[in-house]
Amino acid sequence: MRRTAFIPLIVLILLLTGCKSTYYKTMRTLGKEKRDILVSRIKDAKKDQDQTKKQLQTTMESFQALTGFKGGSLEKSYKRLNSDYESAASQAGKLHDKIQSIDQVSNDLFKEWQGEINDMDNVKLKSQDLVMLRNAKTRQATYMRAMRSTEDQIAPVLKAFQDQVLFLKHNLNSRAIGSLKTTSAVLQSDVAGLVKSIDASSQEADKLITSLAASDDTK
Repeated sequence: MRRTAFIPLIVLILLLTGCKSTYYKTMRTLGKEKRDILVSRIKDAKKDQDQTKKQLQTTMESFQALTGFKGGSLEKSYKRLNSDYESAASQAGKLHDKIQSIDQVSNDLFKEWQGEINDMDNVKLKSQDLVMLRNAKTRQATYMRAMRSTEDQIAPVLKAFQDQVLFLKHNLNSRAIGSLKTTSAVLQSDVAGLVKSIDASSQEADKLITSLAASDDTK
């Protein structure tokens, strides 16, 4: 039990210190190659995307509830909105870090893959492997574009929420809340578009995972 608990701690330390080569070697001793790590990170990113989507929708609901305020505690409603916004921002930060890590391990995998192809003497197998590598690179590039596009849409939505939260912090009264009602419709449209983008990039994640699994099965 102690040894099992100790292994993830080692991996975490290696990740935090940024020692990639040692990290990959350690993971290999655990039976995890770069391809396995990449697939695992993509799956984790899908979960982070889903959580980000849900948290943004929750924040939107809190904002709509506050702008449609009809009695009760303004302070309580504001604190709920602020808490939801901070959770959304935190979740978006986790997603950003995951996207960066996926890009890194992808590049490391493709570099290793190309090097191994260069070591092959069988012309036919070498040619087939190059095709699989190109296909994987193409699929990964499509996935990364989708993820970056989603990130580009998340940033202004979060900034808009932040502006509303800060304004309300300084002007927590019925008149101030009334002035934000027109903003609600715009934000709702932006969040709806963002949800579609997240769903689209999740589909690209599934395609990339399938592509990597297929190329692995042919080896």
